[in-house]
Amino acid sequence: MSLTAKARRGLKLIADITGNFLLDKRVRRQLSARNPTTPAQYEAILYFADDPSSAYQVRQWFGPMRKLSERHPVAVLVHKATTAAAIMKDCPLPVYLTSGINEVEQFVNAHGVRAVFYVNNNQANFTVLRLTGPAHIHLSHGESDKVSMASNQLKAYDFSFIAGEASRQRILANVPRLDPDKLVEIGRPQLDDVVETPPSNDAGRVKVLYAPTWEGDRDAMAYGSVVSHGPALVRALLADPRYRLIFRPHPRTGVRLRTHGESVKLIDSLIASAVKKSPDAGHYRDHDPDFNGAMAHADICICDISAMAMDWLPRGKPLLITKPIEPAAVVDPRGITSVVPVLEAADADRTPSVLDDLRSRPISVEQLDLIRHHFGETDAGASTQRFLLAVDRAMQESSL
Repeated sequence: MSLTAKARRGLKLIADITGNFLLDKRVRRQLSARNPTTPAQYEAILYFADDPSSAYQVRQWFGPMRKLSERHPVAVLVHKATTAAAIMKDCPLPVYLTSGINEVEQFVNAHGVRAVFYVNNNQANFTVLRLTGPAHIHLSHGESDKVSMASNQLKAYDFSFIAGEASRQRILANVPRLDPDKLVEIGRPQLDDVVETPPSNDAGRVKVLYAPTWEGDRDAMAYGSVVSHGPALVRALLADPRYRLIFRPHPRTGVRLRTHGESVKLIDSLIASAVKKSPDAGHYRDHDPDFNGAMAHADICICDISAMAMDWLPRGKPLLITKPIEPAAVVDPRGITSVVPVLEAADADRTPSVLDDLRSRPISVEQLDLIRHHFGETDAGASTQRFLLAVDRAMQESSL
């Protein structure tokens, strides 16, 4: 490396450090202004250590945590200033930046924290897990047949709140020596957040939500269809005047594989071109942080093996699952693809006719049984009540 290159590298490092310091300072000042002037006693904290590209994981718990805060005050603790800056505008709870374990420990001790919630298995979680006072509760960020849903890391938490019997069976079958009593079924509280269908001038078009997942962090997790199915599927739907397309790709699409990010850009351009030619068609890319709006708006959903598929199931509307083209992708033979119709990549350009056939048939009994197997009771408010009671029990046990 030349002296000039070394100098540039050193200057960039200094600039990055200075930029991070200034951002940290600015974010803490903003958080201080938005948080309660008198520090409250927070009985629970939602801890999140990831960067903004993964903020969807914590955002989907804002609703249930807001409900929990009515009986047990809740704060959100984030590890990175960039993430705090990203979520502070839409988070309904106090947000605090705790960049290291010392700050987390001071917060826990100062505010009487009795429970710490985690929505993933970030390595930074395991530093916080050394605190022996509060109950440590893993929440995950969705229910799905993905292979990542059964992890040996679950043993580290006092409890793992899971959706239902399907999750219990999946975990116990794949994680040996895990105490079954650590698994607490709560359903899916997010499904209790009712979103009214927004008014739209759809001219009688059937609204199709295409919500592909990301490429995954390894071949076993390669469920994403945005490259294999996406362009052909989108072109076919945009060309059919009976359909309106809502495109909602996973926020992390393209983080690991550039081709997936490029495919999202291609689909965006196809939608923009279609809207320019026919503004009344109403096709759009959904950028809302909350996925419930797009789900409420849509009549039918096309997605991959993912939590989006599971969250769509209780709506009782037609669902089509894409089949992964990666041979190493782990597909549960008794999972969602054994019940819900599957779209092969080779048939992506025939999507409108596939949807015609799907819409002509009633939702199968097997699909309704799948809902109960994954979520248990899905009546309005049922999951939220199970969640709140589970938190009460966990706090009581931690205080014994």
